[in-house]
Order: sequence, then structure tokens, then C-alpha cells
Amino acid sequence: MAEHREAMEQADEALSRAVDAFLLGLDVERGISANTLESYGRDLRDYLRHLARCGVRAPAEIGRAQVLDFLTRREREGLGAKSRARLLSTLRGFHRHCCEAGLSPVDPTDDLAGPRLPRTLPRSLSIEEVGRLLETPDPGTPLGLRDRAMLELLYGCGLRASELCGLTRDALDLEGAQLRVRGKGDKDRLVPMGEPARAALRRYLEEARATWPRAALSDRIFLNARGGPLSRVGLWKILRGHAAAAGLNERVTPHVLRHSFATHMLMGGADLRAVQELLGHADIRTTQIYTHLDRDFLREQHLLHHPRARRVGDRPEQRP
Repeated sequence: MAEHREAMEQADEALSRAVDAFLLGLDVERGISANTLESYGRDLRDYLRHLARCGVRAPAEIGRAQVLDFLTRREREGLGAKSRARLLSTLRGFHRHCCEAGLSPVDPTDDLAGPRLPRTLPRSLSIEEVGRLLETPDPGTPLGLRDRAMLELLYGCGLRASELCGLTRDALDLEGAQLRVRGKGDKDRLVPMGEPARAALRRYLEEARATWPRAALSDRIFLNARGGPLSRVGLWKILRGHAAAAGLNERVTPHVLRHSFATHMLMGGADLRAVQELLGHADIRTTQIYTHLDRDFLREQHLLHHPRARRVGDRPEQRP
């Protein structure tokens, strides 16, 4: 909460207290992640600086014009549609809190339309591309063993970057081939490991991790080169290097591997609700975005299994 004090110097104390109370409610009542809370605080610090320039001193003085001016300025600064939609969501939450707390008689964001977002399907790699990526780390070095274990877990278990970086030794059950993963909202779930992931993780722990400086002082599984906990930014940089080595031109992130995990599971015939549980989605509608399948795969399945999909002259497949 103290992070936005700098912005508060230009704003009235009533606005400062309103933001404090709103963020505290998000932290305590809704239990949102630290990263999300930091994002909300960053948005509101910028918003308060804007309100100070407009001469606004209290939540009740904020009108629709100030909100629109702020959103327009951010758009002119190059903020993308997705980020502007998230920003508007932050402002809506803050003003809803002000109304419920009796700090403002009206919500200036009520019925305010957000930017139209294009519907995009999650990007994923082919099975062959994932195979090339997994082969890039050098198994003859500690860093290579670490990176292979990380890549195997990202793809083999469908983990988020924050989930992988947050794994601790007590979350592992190598004999039972499963992980206890802490996901969004601090909710735990058990995720099974395939044999390649388990073997890579075991080899990293037995042969490489102890070679890191100060490794014994950390309970995190994956460490950076200095022996501290690996950050999400560090993970992204490592993955980007291996993607380039594998000849993958498109941008490969941990979430692309998570998308690939889900897509390949569904292409292999997995039940949608099983994939939902493995990914840690609270709402199955979130999982349904992964039900897109490669067009060539669909065409192949249609050709193989529909009695009237064959072209004239094709011989029907012999079935037992």
C-alpha cells in the first residue's frame, strides 16, 4: 500500500484514503495475487496524478469527463486495447468501492463502454516444435539440466510462469509423480507429472541444483545463476534463448507452452473438465478457448471417420 504514496502527494487526502481502502479490500477480502494488486496500484497512482492536475480533491468531485480524459490520454500514449480494458476495469472497481462506501453519490464509469477487443485464439506450438525446443538445453551443464527440467514441467504440466518459479521442495512428490501447485487466488491443485518431466526434474535436483551458490539457503526449486530464486522475467529470457536455438521464429513464452499443453491434451482426446482441473481454471469457459484444433488435424479426422468425407475413387479404410 505504501507504494503509491508518491502519487498521493499531489492528491487530496480523501482520495488517498479511498485508494488505500480499495486496495486493502482487494488484498484481504478477495485475496488477489501480489502481481495483480501491484498492477491495480500502478493504474491508480497514474489516475490520481491525473485527478490532481484536474483540480479534483475528493471522490465525489470525479466526473465522467475526468475519466474519459484519462483514458484518452493513455490511448494517445500508445496503451493497447487490452491494457486499456484492464485499466477501465480497475477504475470501475475503484469507483464502485467509492459508491458503496458512501464517498461518492454516482459512479462516473457506469455504462462506460470499453475498447472492442479482437477475439484471438491462444498461440501454441506443434508437437514437433515442442520436441525441438525440449532438446535445446545442454544436459552436460548444470544450467542445461535446470532448463530442461523447467521446459518439461511448463509443457508437461501446463504450469504458469509464476507457478513454476514459486515451486518449493515440499511441493514435490517424485515417487508419486505429482506436484502441488499454488495457482491464482492462492488455490492449490495437484498436477501429475509424466515420466520425462519427472526424470528431468530428478536429474536436475540430484546432479545440478546443489552446485549453485547458496542453494541450500533457498527452498525454491529453480534458482538463477547467483543462487537466488528464479524470477518470471528470468524464466522468459531463458525460454526466449532456447526458442531461438530451436529455430522457432515466433515469440515463445511460458504461456505459449501452457497453451500447447492444453491444445495437445484436447487433440489427444482428453475431457475438457479434466483439462480445466489440470490448468487450475475456476470457470470452464476459460478452458473452452483451448478447444480450437489445428485445421489439418480436423480435416484428417473428418476424412478418416466420416463415411461421406472421402473423395470419389478413394478406397474405404478396412475396419476389423
